This record gives sequence, C-alpha cells and structure tokens, in this order.
Amino acid sequence: MDKEKLEQLKVEMQQWLHEAEEFINQIPPVQLYTAIGVVLFTLVLLLIIRLLKRAVSNTIVLTGLSGSGKTYLFYQLRDGSAHQGTVTSMEPNEDSFILHSEKDKKGKLKPVHFVDVPGHSRLRPKLDEFLPQAAGVVFVVDSVEFLPNCRPASEYLYEILTKASVVKKKVPVLLLCNKVDKITAHTAEFIRKQLEKEIDKLRTSRTAVSDADVSNEYTLGVPGEPFAFSQCHNKIIVAEASGLTGEVTQLEKFIRENVKP
Repeated sequence: MDKEKLEQLKVEMQQWLHEAEEFINQIPPVQLYTAIGVVLFTLVLLLIIRLLKRAVSNTIVLTGLSGSGKTYLFYQLRDGSAHQGTVTSMEPNEDSFILHSEKDKKGKLKPVHFVDVPGHSRLRPKLDEFLPQAAGVVFVVDSVEFLPNCRPASEYLYEILTKASVVKKKVPVLLLCNKVDKITAHTAEFIRKQLEKEIDKLRTSRTAVSDADVSNEYTLGVPGEPFAFSQCHNKIIVAEASGLTGEVTQLEKFIRENVKP
C-alpha cells in the first residue's frame, strides 16, 4: 500500500512539474527575465539590510585613569547602585544589559554592551581590543583630583583621539567629569579648557619619530592654531556625572544617542 502511495505521489509531482514547465514556456522571455531579476534584486537587498544591521555596534567603552570612578558608573548604569564599585578594576568589566533607568519602560529595548577598561597604564593595551567595535567612548575624569592628574589624563586621552580605529569611524567621545557631587570638584568647563591646553602642548612636543606617533596614525588639531576639541574629526562632548549619587542622566543620553533603543 505504501509503495502504491509513493508511486501515485511520484506521478502527481511529475504532472505538476510538467504543468509548471508549460506555464513558464508560455511567459514571454522579457517578462520572465524581469521577474527573475526582481526576485534576485530583492534577495540581495534583504541580505545587505541584514548585514548592515549586524554591523551596527552596541558597544560603549568606559575608560579613563585609575580611580576616576568608571566602575561606580558601570554598576549605576546596570543596577542603579554603586555597591560593587569600590575596588579598582584590574580586569575589564564586560556585560550587556538594558539601562537600569529603562527597566520599567514598555516595549523591546536594545541592550547595551558595556566594557569597563582598567585605567592602569600596564592594562591600557586591552583598550585596543574593544575600540574597533565601539559605538562610543566614555572617558571618565575625576573632577576632584583633576589637577594632579591633568597631565596623565591628557596623555591617555591624546592616545585615544589619535587612534585610527577612533578617527576613521568617527567614534564619538564623551568626556565625563565624574564626582561633581563633591564641593571641591572642578567644573566641566574648567576641565575641558585644561585638557585642551595640555593636549596642545603634547601635540607640539611630540615629533614624528617619537614612540607616541609611531603607534598613532593621526595628528590632532589645525597647524598653527591652539588645539580645541571642536577640531577633532569625531564628535567630542563634555558632560558631568556622579557615580556615587547615581546622577548619570547626561551619560545615559550619550549612550542612547549612539546605541538606539
């Protein structure tokens, strides 16, 4: 009985194939080729859209000098609390999550992939692993201890702003002045101006044969003019935050401008 059913199915399929062949033969060649072209174009377009969607990054890189409060901010964004941010990180903190402030929002939200890169000078090469995938970079500055750390902070920021992976893709950078809840904290405007002055000194003092320029492919600013962040190829934004108190509104705004919900 099974063999009979298989034979019957085989005959029916042959009939369908024959009818389909006759139908195709009746179609004028021009219309047939046009239909095939439309189908192929649609398939290619869908493939391109899918690849573009995959290429859009959702990675935000947190970096800055040790002690600037990056880890506090990481846990504030994830948990709404700085409960685990009291120890200086020695390994990158990496996690994907929806911002804590968005957890009560309805609808599907896109998680953000965060990487908290340690600020210790020996661990900074790890930054190169994550910058090529970054949708944005958050450079955290300690607003309280800024002056004694102005030079090393400027050097580190200079390295980031001249990296090919940042310049070519025009990766936006947020200069986040942290710990603004403290009375002795410097203003964001003061920090911006001091960083620009230090970077101006750095770019004029470093020659083409220096170790810094060997590793960096791009130079900053306009020759003959004082350096300003507005001269950079990528967008540089200055904002304030407090990882301790949970004031991260400007940080969250930057994140969602570059990783759409």
